[in-house]
Amino acid sequence: MSEEWDIINMDRDDNSDPDKMIEEMRASIIEDARETFSEEVVKRWLNPKNIGKMEAPDGVGRITGPCGDTMEIFLKIRNDRITNAFFMTDGCGTTIATGSMVTDLATGKEIKEALKISQEVILDALGGLPEDSKHCALLASNTLKEAIKDYLAYKSDPWKRSYGK
Repeated sequence: MSEEWDIINMDRDDNSDPDKMIEEMRASIIEDARETFSEEVVKRWLNPKNIGKMEAPDGVGRITGPCGDTMEIFLKIRNDRITNAFFMTDGCGTTIATGSMVTDLATGKEIKEALKISQEVILDALGGLPEDSKHCALLASNTLKEAIKDYLAYKSDPWKRSYGK
């Protein structure tokens, strides 16, 4: 048994530290991301705002995009103004960044204004995305519109929400 451990330990570098290795890998990934994405995208990927589910939302939208990422947006609305917006996703860093951005852009806006938050508006606010990631901004925009549509469908008859769709 002791010989087994000696063999395993011979293969290890005596200076290896798993925590240090993990931190170096993390730093390398972030450095690579900064070469590809704007600082705003990296910031929102690493520290997303408005992430999480919302209890008793007034509107909910859920869409799965062409790449397989799913986004869900939850809205609180008073007097046709979005007072709070949260999102959830199982997607990549750019999907996280676009979800964070679209919920920030929508909060405080009247419904009519929020409906104008397009893929291009999100891309501009993020400082752009590479061509193969632009669909994430479209997913965020469409999911917001789906949540607004859900709100509008039950606005006049909110009791219907308890019976499902």
